[in-house]
Amino acid sequence: MALRTAGSMLMVFIWSETVVLGQNGWRVTYNPQSICALKRSTVDLSCSYTYPRGHTVTGTSWFYRWSVVKPQNDDRVEYYGDRVNDCTLRITDLRESDSAEYCFTFRTQIIQGYVFQSVRSESYSGSPGVRLSVTGLEAKFLTIVTEGEPVTLTCSTTCTLTDNPNPTYIWKKNRQRLTNPKTKSNYLYLDPVSSEDTGRYSCAVNGHENLPSAEETLTVRYGPKRVSVSVSPSGKIVEGSSVTLTCSSDANPPVVKYTWYKKNVTSPKASGQSYSITNISSEDSGEYYCEAENTIGAQISTPQLIIVAEKQASVKNASIGIIVVVLVLILCLSVLMWFRKKASKSTSDTRDRRDTVDNGQVSGKKGNPSITHTMNIDNSGIGSNLICTIHYCTFICPLSSHKSK
Repeated sequence: MALRTAGSMLMVFIWSETVVLGQNGWRVTYNPQSICALKRSTVDLSCSYTYPRGHTVTGTSWFYRWSVVKPQNDDRVEYYGDRVNDCTLRITDLRESDSAEYCFTFRTQIIQGYVFQSVRSESYSGSPGVRLSVTGLEAKFLTIVTEGEPVTLTCSTTCTLTDNPNPTYIWKKNRQRLTNPKTKSNYLYLDPVSSEDTGRYSCAVNGHENLPSAEETLTVRYGPKRVSVSVSPSGKIVEGSSVTLTCSSDANPPVVKYTWYKKNVTSPKASGQSYSITNISSEDSGEYYCEAENTIGAQISTPQLIIVAEKQASVKNASIGIIVVVLVLILCLSVLMWFRKKASKSTSDTRDRRDTVDNGQVSGKKGNPSITHTMNIDNSGIGSNLICTIHYCTFICPLSSHKSK
């Protein structure tokens, strides 16, 4: 093969690729070198790179766990860098599985020589890379406690948050933010804990309230409270009837033993949540109370007064009432008969007088006497008034006048 003479130039391109390891002019900088971020939050892996003059960047990529990060295949990843010196990578909706070491690699190309030119490609990897740790929040505490004990709740992470190394924590109970809680750093203090503190607790970092921890349930055990006695049936209790007393209380764990007592009686009357007294008598009158007990403690109720009315007194009162009614009835009938007798006599005398009038005949129309007797007896019950009312004597006696001729 002949070579061209003067004025001609032979150009030969030789391709080669070199991996640069930490030489002058080659660098990848991560700021910061280690990142701790909350689960479900967004993080930027801030990165910049440099290379010697004369090189042209031909490609960039991020690696983690020996795999290439491909933004085009994951909508949670976005490359914010360029082919000059910015290599920032953004990851949204962080997951704990995103925790890894991320390394940035770039490739360059340079043309060398005049007559015999060569194209050399070089690549540089910024190793070690940036370490990303993804942490969730966790509310930690003893889930079962006893009333009166001191309880400490801790909001914990697996690493110190990079963007907020000294955060303020907020606490929620049953998804409602606590007002004026006793807190210090990432601790919540319940001292002493009470039955009202039972509920579901979660914590969050101030500024990231939308990223709370999972809820944990606090159960507070306590002895019986608000122990009371109810009586059935309510109202007046008559001798010979039946009465049921019921003991009620609030306790956690539930009451395991109920005991019934009568005031001024040393031995218990019965056990169980309900106590029934059948064929009750006046001797059963008195104050009754119950004791409720669980594994934490015991409490007694306020005494309930039971008054039993004697049945004999009721029968006696009813008998007296009946006797009074009969006596009044006899009295009223006697008065009625006396008035009837008197009315008959008055009618006879009137007829005799009408038969004769001063030497003449009396003409007229005889009237018929009308006698009405009404007796009302009202016996509304023992102690009521007995009323005997007699309506008597309605006479109609028209007499015609007599004129002498």
